[in-house]
Amino acid sequence: MAPRHDEETYRTLFELSPQPMWVCEVETRKLVAVNEAALAMYGYTRREFLDLSVRQIVREGSTAQGWERHLRRDETLFLVRTERKELDFGGARAQLVLLLDSVQKVSEEPAEQIAELERQLSECRTRLEASNKELETFSYSVSHDLRAPLRHIDGFSKALLDDYGDKLDEEGKEYLGRICQATQKMGQLIDDVLKMARVTRAELDRQNVNLSVVAQVIALEMKHADPARQVEFHIEKGLTAHADPRLTRLLLENLLGNAWKFTGKREDALIEFGATEGEGETVYFVRDNGAGFDMAYAGKLFSLFQRLHRADEFEGSGVGLAVAHRIVRRHGGRIWGEGSPGSGATFYFTL
Repeated sequence: MAPRHDEETYRTLFELSPQPMWVCEVETRKLVAVNEAALAMYGYTRREFLDLSVRQIVREGSTAQGWERHLRRDETLFLVRTERKELDFGGARAQLVLLLDSVQKVSEEPAEQIAELERQLSECRTRLEASNKELETFSYSVSHDLRAPLRHIDGFSKALLDDYGDKLDEEGKEYLGRICQATQKMGQLIDDVLKMARVTRAELDRQNVNLSVVAQVIALEMKHADPARQVEFHIEKGLTAHADPRLTRLLLENLLGNAWKFTGKREDALIEFGATEGEGETVYFVRDNGAGFDMAYAGKLFSLFQRLHRADEFEGSGVGLAVAHRIVRRHGGRIWGEGSPGSGATFYFTL
């Protein structure tokens, strides 16, 4: 199956993988290896499963969309997509079968059930495409139709201040100044909503990404944009992930930018980026010693436009963490935060 010195490593990876998979001999169709994830899916013990042949697991016939009908120990059928890879197993020609997508129980009468399933899948795709088209139309409308009146409000308010400022008292000038500030904030909110929309519909292009290098570049950019601040960065080297490069850059921009913002009132500001191993997966984190937050409100952290600090304390629209949450979910990962008021915060995520 693998070179002798790597056999134990590959066997461990096979057994611990969360993706269900099994191995069968090509000629005899005998099942010769199975991992725990597959045993849980089919409902057998290891000994029971390895006493079977492929013919007792895979029922004849597949759908036009490539679905196969497989049988569980309790005699229920389910649909599954598979990927097969040829390999050598103990000197015999074998196949590694990976189970990709599955759909719950189907009837023993396959034709009608499969046709109905494919019809439902087609309807779902149609609705999804329509929703994406509506989202694109909305984004275009926000980008163009809403910006124009905001520019007019901001422009005419500034013109009033410039051309008629000597005829206005201080209170009138303050009112116009507040109008300008409000339109600029609205413009920023529009930009943030568009950013969220782009994240939602962007296609994932997974590659090997050096997250440490990305974090270092972002840190340098923030220091360059605000050279007066003295912030110490501790960025662990060699952290990588198989992820979309553009979206992971945006993810780290939001998390590191969040840490930069909430350490703004500290002279000894410290921001860290690192990783730990937990339950068989890499958990990345961004930690700071800034304002922190009350864990009683942790459930609001990743909601759109939710803020745990007053606007006069820290600027922002309450969109950055929502975008970060959406990016992590697009990658099938998790994100959560821990903190306490005045003692900093740590945001963890997986990809």
